[in-house]
Amino acid sequence: MAASEVPVVVSSSSLKTDTSPVLETAGAVAAMAATPPATAAAAAVAAAARTGSEARISKAALATKLLSLSGVFAVHKPKGPTSAELLNRLKEKLLAEAGMPSPEWSKRKKQTLKIGHGGTLDSAARGVLVVGIGRGTKMLTSMLSGSKRYIAIGELGKATDTLDSTGKVTEEKPYDKITQEDIEGILQKFTGNIMQVPPLYSALKKDGQRLSTLMKRGEVVEAKPARPVTVYSISLQKFQPPFFTLDVECGGGFYIRSLVSDIGKELSSCANVLELTRTKQGPFTLEEHALPEDKWTIDDIAQSLEHCSSLFPAELALKKSKPEKSNEQGLSCEHITLNEPKGEDDVIKTC
Repeated sequence: MAASEVPVVVSSSSLKTDTSPVLETAGAVAAMAATPPATAAAAAVAAAARTGSEARISKAALATKLLSLSGVFAVHKPKGPTSAELLNRLKEKLLAEAGMPSPEWSKRKKQTLKIGHGGTLDSAARGVLVVGIGRGTKMLTSMLSGSKRYIAIGELGKATDTLDSTGKVTEEKPYDKITQEDIEGILQKFTGNIMQVPPLYSALKKDGQRLSTLMKRGEVVEAKPARPVTVYSISLQKFQPPFFTLDVECGGGFYIRSLVSDIGKELSSCANVLELTRTKQGPFTLEEHALPEDKWTIDDIAQSLEHCSSLFPAELALKKSKPEKSNEQGLSCEHITLNEPKGEDDVIKTC
């Protein structure tokens, strides 16, 4: 017998196994065909209801997780928005993810979700912005008074009313004879405990209103008196006239714009800030800790809070973990408000 003629022997059991899926499928098709249209529609509605219920449960779980977030983390602020605007953007993204209403549409004013930042960064600046959420907002005062580090690019020969490139040019002076050695030679005068006059365009307040707001209205504003500030270190990183780059580490209440302006005056010229980046605030660094906007999710922030909890001294961590005397147990997710730090601390902020 040739190979092609080898008989194929199939047992009865094999036949049963092989044909059962076909029979089952046929039965299912027949059953579906026999189902009345009304019953099929009801089944579809029930399935949709289950899907909607699952979605609501998922959103409720996210809302619960959002309201349980507590601590301090950092975000990367780009150039453009103010610190308050960026905080509002963060808040809106979190509320939308959790399916929670915006506070602007809430009729009641109970404070469920607290969010604040630990030090204003100018709209023209970028870099680390420390954010407190929940009980973490009580830790923001330490961020205001703590050290900060900046990379600033100054421009010689031009002074502006805001002391940076966003303002109106008020004065121009020659700078062509200024050398790298000249700049390095005067930096020691701006190191340590020094006196500094804050800019008129700033978050400092007069009669409850920011000086910058009063200036934009065209009102006459007197300069604030010089006050003590601290510069831990300052170095010249690059000099390519008219531009010079500084690396500055300073304490709370220090204005980089004032520093650059004062350096220009010390060199018998004038200067303004062209670019400003905050690379470090307290223990938070731009490279390691600041979340970009695509990471502003509930899960990513929860992970960042866990990671950043080790950055603080034990006494602060214990203070953070103490329950507040509030009615948090009875608060609903409908009443969300944005709270920035209040009082004197929140007006003594860096550039």
